[in-house]
Amino acid sequence: MKTATPEVKSKLYGLDHLRALAIVLVFIFHYGHVFASPEWVTTIGKFGWTGVDLFFVLSGFLIASQLFAKTASPEGISFKDFFIKRFFRIIPAYLLVVAIYFLFPVCREREAPAPLWKYLTFTQNLGLDLRHQGTFSHAWSLCIEEQFYLLLPIVLIILLYFKALRKGWVLILLFFLAGFAARLYCWYSLVVPYAGDDSFWMQWYQWIYYPTYSRLDGLLLGISIAAVFQFRPALKEEIQKHGNALLGISLLILTAAYFICFNEQSFGASVFGFTMVDIGYGVMVLGAVSRTSFLYKRRLYFTSRLAALSYAVYLTHKIVIHLIQTYLANDKIEKESNAMLLVCVLGSLLAGWLLNILIEKPFLRLREKLIILRHEKTDERHIKER
Repeated sequence: MKTATPEVKSKLYGLDHLRALAIVLVFIFHYGHVFASPEWVTTIGKFGWTGVDLFFVLSGFLIASQLFAKTASPEGISFKDFFIKRFFRIIPAYLLVVAIYFLFPVCREREAPAPLWKYLTFTQNLGLDLRHQGTFSHAWSLCIEEQFYLLLPIVLIILLYFKALRKGWVLILLFFLAGFAARLYCWYSLVVPYAGDDSFWMQWYQWIYYPTYSRLDGLLLGISIAAVFQFRPALKEEIQKHGNALLGISLLILTAAYFICFNEQSFGASVFGFTMVDIGYGVMVLGAVSRTSFLYKRRLYFTSRLAALSYAVYLTHKIVIHLIQTYLANDKIEKESNAMLLVCVLGSLLAGWLLNILIEKPFLRLREKLIILRHEKTDERHIKER
């Protein structure tokens, strides 16, 4: 059976476009809803919160593709390799930003952060009190991804042990249904009782928007796409014939989702809207990894660079916007002006580039050295055992 590793690498140009789109959506949404901004930014950024859902679909697809490829290889899934790769990719830059928030309160864009232990254990998204702990609130998505990185390989190893990998689709379906049921329960039991109260919005964020059980759909769709591409080659080939059509269909689905989620805190958006958004982005990812789509065929320097900086920009953009608007705003450059927006965009890109150059890349090089060293030691041990 063919492994997915070479395929995934060849498709990264298409996914780079989507990763760049995701960070642009998130940036515009936060700029328009958290900070002073031009009115047009708030208007066009209304749907920008879904950029995180696109990140989830991308993560689910890429990580599951790597793990599924390992299940088909002689060596199987290596917990050590997987967690070494994830640790050095995610943790160093993340811990630096956490340290900045806690050591330099001037960098905080809101009143206060959540307790430090919640950031260190990646549980900040559970029970998050946005009214009093709004600083670095966007870490909630990183918490969900880290929980995903921990659980997925464990689930795969259990399925392999019981020789039930081909039945994994049943588990994916159960998780989908469980997420729907959880949102439905939380809506009626934990959110609706506060209807008309000024704390309704906070309850919605705490019980509907941030919790892991509400936001698994995107990751599950990414896993599903990876499973089709790994284990259903005939279906994969059929899908890849329709790359541009899939991109068009995804836009239609997302347009419908936009209207359903126009009021994000409505019943329809809370219970059905998240799933529709994720389906839309799932179809978009299918299009982006199809050889017949224009996204797959074209590499653009700008989107490739922005994709490479997306994690660093995601971590730091609120700090940068807050500091620039606080200390550079004056009569010539007002907070709500387009000029201020341009300065904040450039500042965020610069901060992301510095974090990438000074932290991300050195730790990625260290990661490769550690993996090579570990494999060399393993080979030496096998030779001695023989």
